[in-house]
Amino acid sequence: MQAVNIRVLRPGLHTTVQDLGRYGLQHLGVVPCGAMDAVAHRLANALVGNAPGAATLECTVVGPELLFEQTALVALCGAAFEARVGGELLPQNRPVLLGPGARLRVGSAVRGVRGYLAVAGGISVAAVLGSRSTYVPAVYGGFAGRALRTGDALALAADAPALAAARFGRLKNTRTSAKFCSTGWRIEAMTLPPAHGIAVRAMEGRHYGQFDAASKHAFFDETWQLSKDSNRMGFRLAGPALVRRNAGELLSEPTCLGTVQAPADGTLIVLMADHQTTGGYPKIAEVAGADVALLSQLAPGGALRFVRCTVGEARAALRRLHEKIATIIRGIELQYGA
Repeated sequence: MQAVNIRVLRPGLHTTVQDLGRYGLQHLGVVPCGAMDAVAHRLANALVGNAPGAATLECTVVGPELLFEQTALVALCGAAFEARVGGELLPQNRPVLLGPGARLRVGSAVRGVRGYLAVAGGISVAAVLGSRSTYVPAVYGGFAGRALRTGDALALAADAPALAAARFGRLKNTRTSAKFCSTGWRIEAMTLPPAHGIAVRAMEGRHYGQFDAASKHAFFDETWQLSKDSNRMGFRLAGPALVRRNAGELLSEPTCLGTVQAPADGTLIVLMADHQTTGGYPKIAEVAGADVALLSQLAPGGALRFVRCTVGEARAALRRLHEKIATIIRGIELQYGA
């Protein structure tokens, strides 16, 4: 039986266990789930020496307060949070060694929306259909199929304290403060959105040609605003109402991460990590995969513009993103002496 390593003193607004998702089952109606910002998730895991698919805690808008009962090596990536250990600011985007009894309080996000807290060894929950990601609507995966609550007890890998000490001991350029140990280096925060809004590349979708000329121009020319009704399933965008020339019903068909749907009321919905497996709304566009992580960090009320791109350009952008992530991870490995 595994010892409990983390106790939840306060759960935050919506904190869930996530990994890279469960794929290959959408034809059976199984939602992919996974980290909304897979880039930040991967980098947080790399900073503590984990494999990319290890489970992390996804913190949304307001993070949790956690008690670490044993030594732990952690990293917080993604949105910029007001995070503290015993009153001392926790440095983000770098490995941090916490001692037994450390209290980590991840406060409000000051830029971006979602942060990823990785712990050496990973969050130890049972895999469901090959993934530890939480799918709240169907109550499965993660920790009891739900967001964390006050009093929850999370287990880490059985050897997490030894892993933490061993891995931190291999790091170069370390520093010690009153509350924790860290490093003198950090990695780039790759997905922090600029304050003035974001630009997201998008390709014309399967039903783009069914919209009138004014709607086609509006999609790429207008500025859209993220609605407060957005969630992990889909981001609702406020802006001009788009009009289809043929308002007939469509047969439901498969959907994917980044599909931009246009319901009958003319609003837009960008499908996110918890998106449904099929849908019958017209698909006006598809967001380039390289920009999904950035989009996931947009706060309600934030501004968004779509930039037209081709399939080839989207593939090239995704390839460049993966190359950049690989370069950063290789740099982290060198700091570990690998």
